[in-house]
Amino acid sequence: MLLSHSEDELQQLQSDVDSDSDYSDCSLDEDYTPRGLAPASDEEDFTDEESSDRDCRPAKRRASRRQCRSVYASQVSSPLRTASKKWEQSPCRKKVHYATTPKKDTSSPKAGKRLSTPRRRTRRRKKQAERRVVESAKDEEDEDRWRNIDEEDVELPQPKFRPERDVGPQLNRTANYTPLELFQLFFSTTVIDTLVKNTNAYGKKKCQGQRESWVPVTAADMYSFICIVLYMGLVPLKTLKEFWRGSRLFSLPFPASVMPCRRFLAILRSLHMSDPAAEAVNEQKKGTSGYDKLCKIKPLYEQILEACHTFFHPHQHISIDERMVASKARFGFKQYSRNKPTKWGFKLFVLADSICGYTLNFFVYGGKYGEPTGKGISYDAVMRLLNIPFLGKGYKLYVDNFYTSPTLFLDLLKRKIWACGTIRPKVVGYPNTNKNNMPEKTPRGTIRWIRKGELLFVKWFDTREVTMCSTMHKAYSSEMAKRKVKDADGQWTVRHVPIPSCIRDYNQHMGGVDLSDALIGYYNVLHKTHKWYKTLFYHFVDIATVNAFILHKEMCKLQNRPVLTQKNFREQLILSLAEIGSTPRRSGPQNLIWPSPFKVPPAFPLKDLPTSTPAVPSTSPSDVPLNSSSSYLKAAPGSTEPPPSVSTDVVQAAATVAPSLGHLPSYFSEQMSNVASRARATAGRRACVVCKRKSPVYCSACLKTLCFTTLRNCYSKWHRSNNICV
Repeated sequence: MLLSHSEDELQQLQSDVDSDSDYSDCSLDEDYTPRGLAPASDEEDFTDEESSDRDCRPAKRRASRRQCRSVYASQVSSPLRTASKKWEQSPCRKKVHYATTPKKDTSSPKAGKRLSTPRRRTRRRKKQAERRVVESAKDEEDEDRWRNIDEEDVELPQPKFRPERDVGPQLNRTANYTPLELFQLFFSTTVIDTLVKNTNAYGKKKCQGQRESWVPVTAADMYSFICIVLYMGLVPLKTLKEFWRGSRLFSLPFPASVMPCRRFLAILRSLHMSDPAAEAVNEQKKGTSGYDKLCKIKPLYEQILEACHTFFHPHQHISIDERMVASKARFGFKQYSRNKPTKWGFKLFVLADSICGYTLNFFVYGGKYGEPTGKGISYDAVMRLLNIPFLGKGYKLYVDNFYTSPTLFLDLLKRKIWACGTIRPKVVGYPNTNKNNMPEKTPRGTIRWIRKGELLFVKWFDTREVTMCSTMHKAYSSEMAKRKVKDADGQWTVRHVPIPSCIRDYNQHMGGVDLSDALIGYYNVLHKTHKWYKTLFYHFVDIATVNAFILHKEMCKLQNRPVLTQKNFREQLILSLAEIGSTPRRSGPQNLIWPSPFKVPPAFPLKDLPTSTPAVPSTSPSDVPLNSSSSYLKAAPGSTEPPPSVSTDVVQAAATVAPSLGHLPSYFSEQMSNVASRARATAGRRACVVCKRKSPVYCSACLKTLCFTTLRNCYSKWHRSNNICV
């Protein structure tokens, strides 16, 4: 009420002043200050904008000081004096101030300081800044809350996939590659020469001063060695020597036909991937920053890794995960992972194609590598795996909560790589707000999300709460998933629940490394060893074999040819490696498939056997190379007499009829099956009855193992000494 009265009185006062002609010609002195207005209040009056000051300022009027004083006195003595005091505290006080108070001299330094424009602008800027802070706080408060599924999210532009090379195998897509040719892409002649050179250097050094000298390894020997290693993954046994055992339980003729047991074990003991001289130099750096923990595997690791990069280009979806290679050997960088099926061993960080499981890049975690960025091991591991020059742009990367962080995802966006993965709620950058969070009893399929620029954080409740972070998805795209839920009656029913797009794509494309691990685990060549670098050698063989098999599948899809299974692929690879491998100098005990019974045709009928024969040495059962008796030595049906023995009848009868009649040399391999053509000259060798050396020849009549070579002719010597040959 006071404010309205004062405004009416002010309007009446101004109208009276305008109507008075004397007052219209008067002007106040510049040094005069009315008694009712304090000078100190000027500083408070000029706080509004400059535009308002100009609107409220009256026109200038000139008059004498006396006239102005009379007018002012009449105003003070008027009944408005009491109301003017109340009006001084009203918002319209500034208008009367400009109407009644003369303008100060701008030349005065004190007045100029009070009415300067920069000061008003500074105050105005402060007010605007405070207003913006309040508005931004309200916006942040509105953004920093979990939104519901019915609130619409911004749909980000999808990345354009621009790989540097054609996706898929980097081979001649019209050629038909054999399993051996695909395997040799990884274990090339360069890799084999490196293994041969370093194995010979270490074996020669190891055998110095020993009774047995080192026999140099050739490239063919190394192919035979790898062939046996792959065969051991296909036909696993508990110990290595069981592959060469000749007992009834272990009838495995293939290893002995490829390489003798002693030769295989000698190569295995001296197997080396790096130069022993380089290892000695590296050992002198132990305890310093220049020491390399992985020096013993470095040459083979780099060559295998280069082949993995060269012969395949990944599809748009890729994934990164860790892999455990089982080992309990004593080495400094052995890792323990409680969430993995393999608890102890080597930890490998692997980049794999999400569609086919091809191992594109990997490295063994041996501690700190290079200069750390300070952003964590997981950040450094991802950046190291993606450091491939020909990878391209527009890739979609999937990782688990060990790697996911807002810092990593934003840095990947700068390299045009989009990412998605599960995230831990305690990681730096995760929203800490609980506004509109999920309640305690949350129904299945509940979704909450927050967007912070290019980062999307999603919560989804399935059997438990799942948290995700993505830079390429929308919060919800009307997608549903089937879930089994109990109804009120306790019966299981299938229900469709909403599912975020990021979780659906994560479940579909995250298993690239797991697929690679599964393909390796089916026919794993790994077996126990005390040397940690040999464990990684076996794993490199697995990676090369599986990658070669994936290349075979991709090539068959491009050419519309039938695809081999991994088992058939490995079988063909093993046989091909055996063909280009070395021929064994001395085979182990052969247990090939013998025909039953082994029939030796008689040199003459039994009814014509003479009654008197010269004495010949008896033949023991051990000299007979067959388990079953000859057909013509069996007793007649219904007869109670035992059949005549070979020593008393056959040999004597053969010696009596005619000298050397029917005593023809034969090879043991003639009556064997499943023998390679190159091994038929040595298969089934036994100890000679004369010189005790191994011989593949025996007498078809005497059933004696005898040597018949260019250096030894035990065959003639034995027959002449026993008066069988003249």
